[in-house]
Amino acid sequence: MQPSIIEMIYSQREDLMKSWTEQINEVNMERFKGKIPENTYNETNTEFVNLIIETLEMEQEEAKEMLRQFAERLIRMGYQLSYFTQGMQLFRRVLLKEMTSDENTSSNKVYETFHEVESWVDGIINQLVDEYSGSWENTLYLQRMALKELSAPLIPVFENISVMPLIGTIDTERARLIMENLLEGIIEHRSQVVLIDITGVPVVDTMVAHHIIQASEAVRLVGAECILVGIRPEIAQTIVNLGIDLGKFPTRSTLRKGIESGLEMTQRKIINL
Repeated sequence: MQPSIIEMIYSQREDLMKSWTEQINEVNMERFKGKIPENTYNETNTEFVNLIIETLEMEQEEAKEMLRQFAERLIRMGYQLSYFTQGMQLFRRVLLKEMTSDENTSSNKVYETFHEVESWVDGIINQLVDEYSGSWENTLYLQRMALKELSAPLIPVFENISVMPLIGTIDTERARLIMENLLEGIIEHRSQVVLIDITGVPVVDTMVAHHIIQASEAVRLVGAECILVGIRPEIAQTIVNLGIDLGKFPTRSTLRKGIESGLEMTQRKIINL
């Protein structure tokens, strides 16, 4: 940016900051009211507008890093993308109004000024949008992975005995995840017996039963035994009515009975003292 424009911005800094603050408060005050303390919101506005101006004299990489840190912190605090974009758009409007207020300024000069300011402000907007998008994409990815892991965990309960509790609807994508976690968990925990607990599965239809049968067969292929537990009376009736054959592997009505069977299969048993 031309030195004369930078000099003008710094010379009018206080007026620019005051005008920008008034306008952004008009736009955002009601939105943030009750969500972010007023003093925190005001401090953030002051920091934002100061950072915008200070990027003028920073090296490009330094400016990017400062903007990245600022954006990351505000995203964690709950600020939306519109705060950044509206803030920059308002700053551009305030700045251009101030810079073109002189009636003696030529049209060529106004165009040059407008072009430079547009390039500078758009560059900051693009970076803030990228930081916001990248941060949320990363957060959503981590949340998605965590939910996937939690939706089909394999939990070791005794030596060589593990349980996979299933809760909710089982679709094709989740069935694939169940299979992956099941086989990886068997190897990791050195499980000899795996109990698949369907107590929390609301509906067992032909597709769900097919996925469970596939899982049990895969368990057998890696050298372990599978017990299906948590078969409620209504599910048992549904399985019979649909003609689904679950006779290839043991079934138990409760998790407790399944664990008892698992202990017997590994030459152990529970003794009441």
